[in-house]
Amino acid sequence: MTDRAAFHKALITQNRAPMELVDVVAEYNNGHVALQGITCRMEHASSTALVGANGSGKTTLLKVIAGLVKPSEGTISPHPAEKSVALVPQQHGLRAWMPLTVSDVLRMSRFRDRGLVKRFGPADRIIVEDAAERMEVLDLRKRQFGELSGGQRQRVMVAQALAHDADVLLMDEPITGLDMPSQEAIIRIIDEERKMGRIVVISTHHMDEAELCDQVLLLANRLIAVGSPTEVLTNKNLQDAFGLRMAHGDEDDCVFHGEHKSHQGGVLHVFSDHGHGHDHFDR
Repeated sequence: MTDRAAFHKALITQNRAPMELVDVVAEYNNGHVALQGITCRMEHASSTALVGANGSGKTTLLKVIAGLVKPSEGTISPHPAEKSVALVPQQHGLRAWMPLTVSDVLRMSRFRDRGLVKRFGPADRIIVEDAAERMEVLDLRKRQFGELSGGQRQRVMVAQALAHDADVLLMDEPITGLDMPSQEAIIRIIDEERKMGRIVVISTHHMDEAELCDQVLLLANRLIAVGSPTEVLTNKNLQDAFGLRMAHGDEDDCVFHGEHKSHQGGVLHVFSDHGHGHDHFDR
């Protein structure tokens, strides 16, 4: 671990209280329940994957943790306002049309600490440049954000989140649709941030990505299962969460998107409304 990483870890460990959700319920304005009775615990120096079909509540749960959505029932402790949180949204939510350079986007990460009036100082510059270097976007700083490829934009947004220097790092489907180098860079960052002592939470459709995390929450607007990847990503749990149908292989032998450590045999694919299976990547 570098001296800078050790310094950041020392700061994070001063606020080691885990994030705990107890019987959390979240509803839309029309009364539709997005999350029902979610109870879980997220420790520092750990990574958690939120897995579930589209509309299963993954994004809502990230927003609840971030303090952007207030639960209608249940408790979160400590309160989101008591921990600093950085959220990387899904790519389709990025405002690529904004007339900002990459440097502008990265510098925005420091507004929380210095406000809009206080000058951008040497310490801010070091933090931003470190984050940009880690995500390999230093050479893009003068480029217009909207001119970048999808993978480049996502790496810039992850770098912006890193520059927040937050206790909790949240990422909503961070590698979906990205080129392989961008996927690998983001997966590496997830592991590095966990080792530095942060709480890292991602939502994902990639089972290989979920298997790399310490904990998995399998969602279907309620909690299907929580635990280690081996405990949660079982055939039965995945069928309960996704309403799956088999592409081939016997039910007891099928696995989800490649061979899981605890299973052998055929392959189980998830089909979307358009009839296409989700992609997955090799490790």
